[in-house]
Amino acid sequence: MKRFAAVSLSLLSLVSVAAFAADSTMNGYISDAMCGAKHAGTGAACAKKCLAGGEKPVFVDEAKKEVWAIDNPDAVKDAWGKHVALKVTADKGAKSVHVDSVSVLGE
Repeated sequence: MKRFAAVSLSLLSLVSVAAFAADSTMNGYISDAMCGAKHAGTGAACAKKCLAGGEKPVFVDEAKKEVWAIDNPDAVKDAWGKHVALKVTADKGAKSVHVDSVSVLGE
């Protein structure tokens, strides 16, 4: 019985981790942590200035205006302030994304 409980607990742990980490494509803007969604889509110059000044890049989901931390910021350094489509592994619990690829939209 103990073995069954241990196996069941292990499986439930894996399922819960999988529910929080999901691969997906998200459209939005690369902004800075200070301004977040405030200038998404209209403040590319502001975002670039803040990012160059040391602010951390964030992703702003264009549909929900949600701000997501980027755990590998070097992946988006060429897209600061731009409208992008990101292929990501999202951690919904931590509200962060790991960027696998970046496509700049409208260029």
